[in-house]
Amino acid sequence: MVQEISVYHFLVVSTLMFFIGVTGFIIRQNLITILLSVELILNAVVINFLVFNRYLYPDAIQGQFFGLFIVAIAAAEASVAIALIINIYRRIKNIDAEKVNEMKY
Repeated sequence: MVQEISVYHFLVVSTLMFFIGVTGFIIRQNLITILLSVELILNAVVINFLVFNRYLYPDAIQGQFFGLFIVAIAAAEASVAIALIINIYRRIKNIDAEKVNEMKY
């Protein structure tokens, strides 16, 4: 017996991902985990775009377009952020968010 997954289930997963990402962004000090938290938030947004597009406008593709756009932006953001984190690590030998202000000197 195959059951269709409802909007409620997708929204629960998306909400959990979003709040785990926000919590990780606020609590963590490591720049890599902060970056992963931002990626979780963006993935939750993509799930919402796709789900609402599928259930409100099943014949339209705007949700898929915005989802693809967000994934592309997230990939670019992750590559730039990782390059900055590598530069910070090479300079001060630490990727703690509290130590980033030392990079000025």
